[in-house]
Amino acid sequence: MGVERETESHPKIDGSTALVFARYQQQSRSACDMRQPQKDNALSIQEDLDDFRLGERAGDQDHRAEVRLWLRLLACSTLIEAELRRQFREKFNFTLPRFDILAQLDREPGGLVQGELSKRLMVSQANVTPIIERLIADGFVTRSPSNLDRRVQIICLTIEGRQKFRRMAKKHNAWLADAMAGFPEEEIDEIGKKLASLKRALIANKSEPRR
Repeated sequence: MGVERETESHPKIDGSTALVFARYQQQSRSACDMRQPQKDNALSIQEDLDDFRLGERAGDQDHRAEVRLWLRLLACSTLIEAELRRQFREKFNFTLPRFDILAQLDREPGGLVQGELSKRLMVSQANVTPIIERLIADGFVTRSPSNLDRRVQIICLTIEGRQKFRRMAKKHNAWLADAMAGFPEEEIDEIGKKLASLKRALIANKSEPRR
């Protein structure tokens, strides 16, 4: 079973940071491919990003805390995703987007319409469609008309797909634990609570944009 090319989406970056961000992604991927990643790599890259985004230019002193938080979140997310992608590729010849789709379907025994699936994954239906087609071809999901509306297509896990997901999910959780090894558990819990509050604020601000 081959691995399809994944369609990635990244936040828009201004010209002054594009090269640094590109180097950041390249080095973070390289670090994850090493058996013993260099722990200082992300910190040095983060300093480069801070120099560009939080420099001494006019107006750069505004909202420093918010920008710094965003950069920290971006760094952590990119490092973890790179490691998960590597592990899925090497251990299961699978991709992270395919796993994410199986994870959503595993929560819904009755299946999901494709629009709801793409909404939950926060990507467009155009991005989800080719991945679903591959999962269907491999026998992990099915697509069939809804009993209520034949125009609506329902995506469901097959027995093989559910078994495949459950095997990978155990490894996925172990990889995350390994990635965060050495970080105090109580701090993980506290950060989780604070990020939940941040998520609620982001959703509220998106619903009611401020000037």
